[in-house]
Amino acid sequence: MTLYFAFPDWISTEIIPGLPFRWYGMMYLVAFAVTYLLFMYQVKQRKLDVDSDTVLNMFFWAIIGLLIGARIFATLLFDGSGRYWARPWLIFWPFDENMNFVGLQGMNYYGGLAGAVVAVLIYARSKKIDILDWGDMIVAGVPLGYTFGRIGNFINGELFGRVTTVEWGVIFPHARRFPADEAWVQETAREAGMNVAELSGMVNLPRHPTQLYEAFGEGILLWLILWFLFRKREHARGALIGIYLIGYGVVRFVVDYYRVPLRGDFMLQLSPIENPPYLLLTPWNFIASQFYSLLMILAGIGLIMILRKREERLAAATEQSEGRARSSAAERRKMRRKLRK
Repeated sequence: MTLYFAFPDWISTEIIPGLPFRWYGMMYLVAFAVTYLLFMYQVKQRKLDVDSDTVLNMFFWAIIGLLIGARIFATLLFDGSGRYWARPWLIFWPFDENMNFVGLQGMNYYGGLAGAVVAVLIYARSKKIDILDWGDMIVAGVPLGYTFGRIGNFINGELFGRVTTVEWGVIFPHARRFPADEAWVQETAREAGMNVAELSGMVNLPRHPTQLYEAFGEGILLWLILWFLFRKREHARGALIGIYLIGYGVVRFVVDYYRVPLRGDFMLQLSPIENPPYLLLTPWNFIASQFYSLLMILAGIGLIMILRKREERLAAATEQSEGRARSSAAERRKMRRKLRK
């Protein structure tokens, strides 16, 4: 019995063959559009007096910051070849050596997040926008938009996972192949339902479709939690940002166990058992992406704690001010009674 899927050969990275329009880029546009529409829905629902041009301009600069940050992180921190350090102009050069348009292949989520945050903070400061309130509305919709970005990764056949024998494993055409005469390759192929007797040369084994794991976990599931569970609850301004950071960090930390490490990923090894890039043998070795996810979780927890303490201080100050006001009013009433006598 076959326990895997072949990557669909009818899926093409190009929307129209021969033209420089790719599904990956289209998915980015859909992601931005979904996030914008969900933001405007909240603006109208709360009846906020917000100029639509202000929102559009904020999203424009957020997109610019996201693309710059995502590209810089992907090329300078996660590439590992040193190519972009030696020729930095290639970071934003969308053509290959033969001058064929290939777009900007390679984006990094953490860099995109950092770039977007910096851009939004600068824009919000210049327009005197309440960044915590607007940030809550942005992150409430971001995960659903992010789902489409991961679907774009699947269409590209990139960022796939480690070798697996689960029933939903996928054979990606660009995945690394392994010698058919190695014992672990034959055992894995046998468990996946391949005909081991016919294997020869280099073998392409099933992989975890981690793009779809992330599309569901970081996208749909996290969006449902934020949108329906926390968005309408009473909480300090900015708390939803913290919940987003924690939720994304947790899901990404778990999924990254099954993702193939990028070439520039470093490894934190806490177990004497080594994890080859294509197999998961122990959960006690971590890659760079998991380290960044942990930082996101800690940042989210820290933000929520800071906001909670600030709310407590404001409540205490308000209560003290009201107490003084009541005391002052009582003194004035007492004085009036004395004057009447």
